[in-house]
Amino acid sequence: MTAFNIVRFKVKPGRARAFINAHRGVRFGARGFKGGTLVRTGPRTFCVIGEWSSFGAMAKARPQMIGILDSFRKTLAKIGPSGVTDPVSGDVVLKLRASAPSRRKKRRKAGRKKRR
Repeated sequence: MTAFNIVRFKVKPGRARAFINAHRGVRFGARGFKGGTLVRTGPRTFCVIGEWSSFGAMAKARPQMIGILDSFRKTLAKIGPSGVTDPVSGDVVLKLRASAPSRRKKRRKAGRKKRR
């Protein structure tokens, strides 16, 4: 079952570019890692969202993830009492889908193509 990990970060003032560049250079080849996204959530806050083939694969890769974190730890500001990260993770319980265009819109588009 697919799992995700989400880690929130706050960077030190003036260190956002270094933080982003540190992620740009990472080639994470852990078994079960499907890919990830770095999201800017504020002027100095970011989240990394990783997708995994299973929760077990993600758990086995934690030492590697900590190693990557150590490579840019100097760019991070403390987030509350937990340290420099605020991690959460879990199994997918429901996949949300975008709504499809209505049939009427599809027919209208198809009609336009024929007329041209």
